[in-house]
Amino acid sequence: MTSLSVETLAAAGTGPITSAGNTQLGIAVLAGIAVIVLLITRLKLHAFLALTVGSLALGVFAGAPLAKTIASFTAGLGATVAGVGVLIALGAILGRLLADSGGADEIVDTILARAKGRAMPWAMVLIASVIGLPLFFEVGIVLLIPVVLLVAKRGNYSLMRIGIPALAGLSVMHGLIPPHPGPLVAIDALHANLGVTLALGVVVAIPTVIIAGPLFSRYAARWVDIPAPERLLTERPSADPEHRPRFGATVFTVLLPVALMLVKALVDIVVNDPANPVQRVTDVAGSPLIALLAAVLVGMFTLGRAAGFTKGQLSATVEKSLGPIAGILLIVGAGGGFKQTLIDVGVGQMILDLSKGWAIPTLLLAWLIAVAIRLATGSATVATISAAGLVAPLAAGMSTTETALLVLAIGSGSLFFSHVNDAGFWMVKEYFGMTVGQTIRTWSVMETIISVVGLGFVLLLSLVV
Repeated sequence: MTSLSVETLAAAGTGPITSAGNTQLGIAVLAGIAVIVLLITRLKLHAFLALTVGSLALGVFAGAPLAKTIASFTAGLGATVAGVGVLIALGAILGRLLADSGGADEIVDTILARAKGRAMPWAMVLIASVIGLPLFFEVGIVLLIPVVLLVAKRGNYSLMRIGIPALAGLSVMHGLIPPHPGPLVAIDALHANLGVTLALGVVVAIPTVIIAGPLFSRYAARWVDIPAPERLLTERPSADPEHRPRFGATVFTVLLPVALMLVKALVDIVVNDPANPVQRVTDVAGSPLIALLAAVLVGMFTLGRAAGFTKGQLSATVEKSLGPIAGILLIVGAGGGFKQTLIDVGVGQMILDLSKGWAIPTLLLAWLIAVAIRLATGSATVATISAAGLVAPLAAGMSTTETALLVLAIGSGSLFFSHVNDAGFWMVKEYFGMTVGQTIRTWSVMETIISVVGLGFVLLLSLVV
């Protein structure tokens, strides 16, 4: 487990744009974050605008010239969008293909047909985890909630016994596993290896989702024993079963980018020779861009054409998938600008000076920073981006596995205790027909379990890898 050190921070940063003292910088950082929090929570300003204004405020409070602050922000925004923008777009296309073709329905129906009784919560967490790989969290909720409600009603299950595992599967994928925006941005900001982060993320995600999903749902069902709300019990729209993609082809398509990136990580470790022909092939095939692009192209045949889509329908599906992610791309980009502003005003040197007498592990520090921003803003993505920017200097001297674990620690912290300032909180409350108190006792507690358990397994891994 790596702790804060002078050596780690000495080589960090891209050159400060201000010579402000540590006290002024500390106040500037707190003020910048406070501006973002207030704009999002009090004035309900869009996170993109809040992050932009907060970045400028940070520079002003730090005493940096406005022109240089703007240059830092725009450079960070451009670099972040360049690094992860195409990946987010490809993930959105794959998710839309999965939904529109009926491939998601095929996965759901196949697994549910083979799960009975006590196995049902485990089936729900499996469904959510597989479908959650290429889908954004909000899209996954919209897709799975009708399934959760129907299963709870038809099988006479407690809604929480079925719903919590599904929510846990979606949330863990969202916070820990690329190609979701948060993990991708953290990987880019910390210069982590995507394949290694993905592999370690899967190791952390499996036990975490089991504890927060099927196991915790037993207690959640006792605390909040409610039936599925009748007003939302409608048959989910579905492609004609005769024209759906087959289960095996659908799962193959969803897992293809994950498999390619994992193979690349494995070959890099085992072969460890950039001149080796095998490693050269896997380095290309397992790069995030190529892996996701391959999955999209394969999905056009295994999902789209299998569902009977014409060329025009395939084109329309791709076009529909890109519109909804505009806001996400802007938030992610502005978060990257905020991160770069943090770095350029000299936060790295400030942390160096303040941490000389500390003994707190870096992974725990990163988690605590993400937790604080998550509680303040309600956004897991904003928490991940901001925390990655604050701790980026600490990753300078880390090994590949240490940097990957730092990404996972931040991702875990970004999921801590969702409450009333989180849009996901209200989505779950309304879909499940719960009160605010019931939502806190179930959804909010589940998110906290994911965050704490995720950190626990990250710390355990840091002792052995």
